[in-house]
Formats: sequence, C-alpha cells, structure tokens
Amino acid sequence: MIEAMPLPRRRKRRILMLIVFALFLVPLAARAALYWFGNEARSWRDADWSSAGTLPAAQDTAPARLIVYSGTTGAWKGIFSVHSWVVLKRDNATEWTRYDVVGWGPPVRTNGWPADGRWFGNMPVAVADVSGEAAEAMIPKVEAAVRAYDYNRAGDYRIWPGPNSNSFTAAVLRAVPELGVTLPPNAVGRDFRDRFYAGLTDSGTGVELNVYGLVDIKLGWVEGVELNLFGLVAGLDLRHPGVKLPGFGRIGIDTPVASALAR
Repeated sequence: MIEAMPLPRRRKRRILMLIVFALFLVPLAARAALYWFGNEARSWRDADWSSAGTLPAAQDTAPARLIVYSGTTGAWKGIFSVHSWVVLKRDNATEWTRYDVVGWGPPVRTNGWPADGRWFGNMPVAVADVSGEAAEAMIPKVEAAVRAYDYNRAGDYRIWPGPNSNSFTAAVLRAVPELGVTLPPNAVGRDFRDRFYAGLTDSGTGVELNVYGLVDIKLGWVEGVELNLFGLVAGLDLRHPGVKLPGFGRIGIDTPVASALAR
C-alpha cells in the first residue's frame, strides 16, 4: 500500500512552487501586460534605428573610449530581454566602431547601425563607459575577444539559450574583468556556456555554478545574488541595492555607469 506523502513535505513543495511563481512568472506576466497595452514597435520595419544623439562625432573627441550598451529588443522578445553591443574608439580615431551579434547571416557585425543607435526604437543604456588610458588598455583585449568569438559562422546563432547577442557581449566582458560590470539580468543568453561550469564569475569577484546557461547560480560583489532558471533571472544587487526580476531587469537605486576600473 502506498503511503500518503507527509503533509509537511507537501507544504514545503507548495511553498517552493509559490516562490518560483512569485519570483519568475508574476514579473514576466506583468511585463507582458505592459507590452500588450503599450505602443512599442511590433515590427522592425516600424522601429526607429537612428542615432540617439548621445555620442559626439568621433573626430570631435580625442581620448580613447569603450562603451557597452544595452537596449530593449522589439516585438515579443522585448518582454523577456534586451540586446547588447560594444562600441569603441582608439585614441585620436576619427570613427566609432560598433560590434553586434545578430540572428541572420554571419552573426558578428561591424558598424551595422549607428554606434549609439536606438534598438527597435528604444534608447540605448550604457552599462559601461570608460575613456582615456583605461579604455586604451582595454580595447586590444576587446578586439581580440571579438576575433576569437567561437560562434561567428552563419547558423551558429540561437535565440535561446544562446549563443545570441548577449552571449557575445558577455564573452567580450570576460576579456576585461577589470571593468567590473555585468550585463543586465534580462540580457537573456549572457549566461550561455556550452558546458558545465563551476568557478569564478565573469568579473572575478564571486563564484558561479552554471549548467549550460539553463540553470545558473551566482554569488559575487559585482553580480550580486542571482538564480537563473532557463534564462530568467531573479536576485539581488548587493553593490547598489536593488532587486532583479525577469522581464524588468534590475529595479532599485540607480546604478552608476562604470567609468573607471570598478573593482
């Protein structure tokens, strides 16, 4: 005769399910509702991809500069994720260089859009912005990481769980851990790895346990406390107090843009 499961165990399972529901599904449902009733562009044809006007012309500014941007993506993907890219300029260079990964054709694109272009009509947000000697020292590492990116052939791109645009930017950030930043928690694909991983977080300020980017746990000074379930991240920001919620990203005290060596 099969005995009934003890009530305390049932209660624990119910509580666990409620926690998962509250942390992951409720925020996502709220973000979906905002999208449904909002006026965000539903198609790439309807979106504004022009410069946001936040960067000067490269020839008008001499110092080297390195910027990591993110922007909410469009259509239904905007419920879940942002898109991220890297912009740089060497000392006295007369042009900006922008690197993205996209899902059609050869994934890695150079200068496919204005350096500070809107993404699906959404204003870009600087995750990091470093200039001068610090940027000049980092740029060769960034360019080497772009050249060495493993998933640079047509067909390599996967929207979920990766490798996608955020997987690319995360790979670049791993090359410059001294920058001391992490992509927004709703940069789906940033945690993608093609293997099981246990070790330091990308910034080197914490520890991480990662199962192919599908399940990921992080505890670190830069990353905070994060639990990733199938690309959806919930957690806490420790450096700049805030919460991390699926769909919304980070909510809390404004995070200063990393503008120098941040550790």
